[in-house]
Amino acid sequence: MVKTFREIQELLQRLQTDTAYQQALDAALKTMIRALKNGNKILWCGNGGSAAQCQHLSAELVARLRYTRPALASLALTADTAFLTAWVNDNADSRHLFSRQIEALGNSGDVLVAISTSGNSPNILSALESAREKGMNSVLLSGKGGGRAAGLADLVLIVPSECTQRIQEIHIMTGHYVCEKIEDAFRSA
Repeated sequence: MVKTFREIQELLQRLQTDTAYQQALDAALKTMIRALKNGNKILWCGNGGSAAQCQHLSAELVARLRYTRPALASLALTADTAFLTAWVNDNADSRHLFSRQIEALGNSGDVLVAISTSGNSPNILSALESAREKGMNSVLLSGKGGGRAAGLADLVLIVPSECTQRIQEIHIMTGHYVCEKIEDAFRSA
């Protein structure tokens, strides 16, 4: 347990002094707040544990985190099991699993938040490309150098680790921070 906590602490200390991470985080917050204030929405996508984080963080925006405030338009593309299973069953390929939903639900001015520990999942790459085609802004939460997705996202937050668990732990902490700051911006609305 001590080793795990030490690894997390070291990562947090590195990120506190990582100017690129801090600047990307600030820009992501401003982009998401602006989109929501303009009547747009946040779409989330990820696989496995990252999919669960998408649902968790999206729910924080629609429901609430700490304060009573208006509901915010947020949708986890990982949550529609009827669509997800139909698409994979009919297509035997998950590459366009999220991009198909972006095609149907995404609009110019919306924000896609893609969470991928490796940044190399084909369906994440396709989602980022689709978001760009729709005129959406995109934020990538990743690790392991960001993979190919780092070159496709508008804003990139890379956890400097190769360990999937540590990356996911920092992602949920970052996600909660983002939700807190977004909620602060709408608290008096």
